Amino acid sequence: MLIRSHWTLTPSETAVLPRSYHLELVKHLHERLELDMGGQQTPSLTFSGLVGSATRTPEFVTFHPEQPYHLSLSGLSETTSKAIFNLDLGETLEFLGSQFRVCDRHQDITTYDQLYTELIANEPEPERQFNLNFLTPTSFSQKRTYLPLPLPRLLFQSWLDRWNEFGPVYLGSYDLLDYLEEAIALKYHNIKSARFQVYRSFVTGFLGEITLQIPRRTDPLISQVANLLVHYSNFCGTGAKTRLGMGYSQYQLRQQPSDCKETSKDC
Repeated sequence: MLIRSHWTLTPSETAVLPRSYHLELVKHLHERLELDMGGQQTPSLTFSGLVGSATRTPEFVTFHPEQPYHLSLSGLSETTSKAIFNLDLGETLEFLGSQFRVCDRHQDITTYDQLYTELIANEPEPERQFNLNFLTPTSFSQKRTYLPLPLPRLLFQSWLDRWNEFGPVYLGSYDLLDYLEEAIALKYHNIKSARFQVYRSFVTGFLGEITLQIPRRTDPLISQVANLLVHYSNFCGTGAKTRLGMGYSQYQLRQQPSDCKETSKDC
């Protein structure tokens, strides 16, 4: 089972939170999910933080009551996915002394087998262009440093590592990445740098939009694997520290290979 749940929240009143609020929020959500935050080298949960129009200073983030904010949680394993599916935030989410009203919930649900069957085993005509939007700072761990650039090999390595960790079908390793790197080009980008607080330090990442392009001469199987991994990125996030709120990325699927459920409330 794969799941990504999205909630729309609005603060009951102006909420001024520390820049590191996301660390407290993800800890709070892990407790409600009854999941351990440590113990996994590759986290089975990805988290977006609160995405929306907020006012930021070097020390604080201000959330405004007239603005909607979006919270997303994804589960990459059966246990984590079931915990997210069963999570009930109730009518309000409260942490760090602030309250956010829960307006609606939307869920994307599929399975590894379904993605693999629809995007590889059935040998569909692959998409050749991918438009991705990175909504929280995204960066890639490079030994003791971080690289805040959307290089195709690093993007696909991030998604491939997670698929191989949690998926039932092993897709390959460095040889596959060599083929993907050779085939896929970064056609367009509109990105900027942003800092993300992780405990007492900061990681520099990138935000914005990119377009990846696959030439038509590319081997169909390589194109289909690329399609699978880009679709999977909607669940697994991208790059480092996705469990803490980095690397929240969106790819708009032309044909959604998942079941969608939604509940709504008036805010």
